[in-house]
Amino acid sequence: MKNAEAEIDSPARRLTQAERRDRSERELISAAIKVVAEQGVSAATFDAIAREAGFSRGLVTQRFGSKEGLIRSLIWHLHQWQGEVLEAGNVDGMDGLDALCAFVRLHCDAMPAQSESAAYFMLLAAAVADRLETRVAFAESHELERVLIRAFIERGQRSGHIRPEIDADAEALMAGCSLLGLRMQCLIDPAFDPAPVRDALIGALRDHLKIKTGKGKRR
Repeated sequence: MKNAEAEIDSPARRLTQAERRDRSERELISAAIKVVAEQGVSAATFDAIAREAGFSRGLVTQRFGSKEGLIRSLIWHLHQWQGEVLEAGNVDGMDGLDALCAFVRLHCDAMPAQSESAAYFMLLAAAVADRLETRVAFAESHELERVLIRAFIERGQRSGHIRPEIDADAEALMAGCSLLGLRMQCLIDPAFDPAPVRDALIGALRDHLKIKTGKGKRR
């Protein structure tokens, strides 16, 4: 069994304590994601996560403290991944409407293969079904998504790509709920192909949000 704090590093450069801690936490989160995605929420005990990661149960408890702490760490991990992908795709350099469509495409394209997404929504479903306190963590996560999507829409309104009369908050909720439904459908039906629905959703958003430039025409 590994001891994260005493781990032997490359002779070229030993990792600092902070780096070792970050590495072990990432490995534990990856192990938790794998256990949940492959075996279900009830199987994701600290003992099971420790075995999967090759660490002691005590380290899992030390890192996360509780199931809620684990879930919050997983949510943070997913938001960090999302931010990195959006940055790599230069979404900040797009107009608001293109940025929103890129965001939708990112989520849909990650659905079939991303075990992180499956684990997140399995934990979410369990939290809602069992009325767990962890619902608060998911509510906070979805609020971050709503704010991000609303910012895309408001950017498009400022640049003249999205109709100014659009209620940005309502549209952000609608887009977020659409993505939530698609992700749940992926869990329900493993054979589900989100690509056609993705294209339909992006087309509907563009048609609905674009500014009219003439008789029935939109830019």
